[in-house]
Amino acid sequence: MALGSVILFAVLALVVVGSALGMLFSRNAVYAALFLVLNFATVALLYLILGAPFIALTQITVYAGAIMILFLFVIMLLGAEKLPDTARSGRQRWVAALVALVFLAEVGLYVAYRGSNLAGMPALTADFGSPVAVGLALFEQYQLPFEITSVILLSALVGAILLTRQEKQRS
Repeated sequence: MALGSVILFAVLALVVVGSALGMLFSRNAVYAALFLVLNFATVALLYLILGAPFIALTQITVYAGAIMILFLFVIMLLGAEKLPDTARSGRQRWVAALVALVFLAEVGLYVAYRGSNLAGMPALTADFGSPVAVGLALFEQYQLPFEITSVILLSALVGAILLTRQEKQRS
């Protein structure tokens, strides 16, 4: 692998991590959504480097285009531009730290048990990332996870609307 490719990957990886952290720590919901758009666009560039232009364009069209515009409309419609200071509590921080530790333990287990098999990965075929290959993989191997993800995203959107709506005042 050429040194230029490694440097480009490192820079893009830093942008992905930086934009994800910017999204997480932003107090303004609109800025958080814009950080997420930057993250999606940079991930699409990583897909282009991997030689999967269809997946990169799908990433831009579906995520950065349709879904993020929907999120921005919901944020603007509900008037939830700024998060209230009461949104943070000590219990939430402990739960977040526990979830982060579990995630790091899973990553460590993956590296310990499956990381040694990375050198034995099969070579990429000529149709890697083509629309036909993606469609066949999506609807043959990953149909159930795809449907579960759509239900989770729908419930998250409904939950966000319910959490941010204001109760009607009784007169």
